[in-house]
Amino acid sequence: MQLFVFVLNRTEYLERLLERFCESGLNGATVLESTGMARILLSSDEDVPMFAGLRALLNPERRQSKTIFMVLKDEQVDTAKKIVDQVTGGLDAPDSGIMFALPLTMVEGLNKRK
Repeated sequence: MQLFVFVLNRTEYLERLLERFCESGLNGATVLESTGMARILLSSDEDVPMFAGLRALLNPERRQSKTIFMVLKDEQVDTAKKIVDQVTGGLDAPDSGIMFALPLTMVEGLNKRK
C-alpha cells in the first residue's frame, strides 16, 4: 500500500480529477485546503527582493491549493498518476502542482462496510 499525495494548484481541475478517480475505482480521497510556502512569503506586506521573480510565476489571484491524500494499492499508483497527467495536462509548468507516493508500513480502517 502507498500514500498518494497530490497538491493541486489549479483548483479548477478538482471536480473532474475526483470524478476520474472514482470512475477508475480509486476511492476514499481526502481533500484539504493548503497554501504553499512561497505563496505565504509572497503575500506578506514586506517587499522582499529575492521573491520578486517568483511573483511573476505565481498567479496572485489564487491563494489556496487543494491537497489530495489517497491510500492506494501499489498497482493503483500508476493509474492515479496517469489520471493527474491527463486531467491537468501534466505538472511541468510552474505553479501547477506536485505529486508523490510513499510506501506505508501500516494501514487500518479501510474495511468496506457491509
